[in-house]
Amino acid sequence: MFTGIIEEVGHLLEHGRGSMRIQAKRILEDVHLGDSIAVNGVCLTVTQFDASSFSVDVMAETLRRSSLAGLAKGSRVNLERAMAADGRFGGHIVSGHIDDTGNVTSLKREGNAVWVTIDCDARLRRYIAEKGSIAIDGISLTVAALTSSGFQVSIIPHTGAETTLLEKKAGDTVNLETDIIAKYMERLMQPAGEAPEKSGIDLEFLQKNGF
Repeated sequence: MFTGIIEEVGHLLEHGRGSMRIQAKRILEDVHLGDSIAVNGVCLTVTQFDASSFSVDVMAETLRRSSLAGLAKGSRVNLERAMAADGRFGGHIVSGHIDDTGNVTSLKREGNAVWVTIDCDARLRRYIAEKGSIAIDGISLTVAALTSSGFQVSIIPHTGAETTLLEKKAGDTVNLETDIIAKYMERLMQPAGEAPEKSGIDLEFLQKNGF
């Protein structure tokens, strides 16, 4: 489990078939084999490490559901260790299980902040609420506004400096993880044992009926 508060930005050293090696510093201060580390929001397991880097295995399903397949040697990636039980919960509940990818459509500065607009599939938009939480490449962010094809977030200078989000440009792909609470709420509203697609109860149904 993660919080979406990025600890450092690492560099991809190797991207082979089914594995990655990433250069890091702070992340390695207390690393152990088998630890979970979120790489651009994707929960991955440490298989090897040395004084300056760590390696992880990446299965085919992870590559299909995330933007990791598009990374190249030298790419900068957001890194976060699993949440410590005795730490402050500064972000929101992030599982590290990517729902899908989205596409950056624009970045626009307003004062000291930058508005980032992202398009995503309709099946993800149902779980995204204005002023709710979303993880973009592992970064815990507040949804500032909804659009007809996605949503917008407003990035403060600290977040921009400590993550890779403002390095993106229109057309770039980002990993998205929606609020886990919304997904569980929807599932719990379905009759026991019934396949999700057969249930007539969804968020639209609840809204129409005053919930």
